[in-house]
Amino acid sequence: MAIDWVEDGVDKVKELLSTLTIDERWGVMLEFDEICPDRFAQMVDGAPDWVEWMA
Repeated sequence: MAIDWVEDGVDKVKELLSTLTIDERWGVMLEFDEICPDRFAQMVDGAPDWVEWMA
C-alpha cells in the first residue's frame, strides 16, 4: 500500500504512517525498501527527513 501511495506524494505516505504504531511504521518502511528499493529511494529523495516521521 505504501508503495502505491508514493505515486500520490509524500504527504500520502505520511498520512498512512500516522495511522500506524511505531513498530508498524518501521515494518512498513522496511518491507517497502525490500520490495521496491527504487520507489523507496524516490521517496527518500523527496523527503530526506522521513526518519523523523517514524517517531
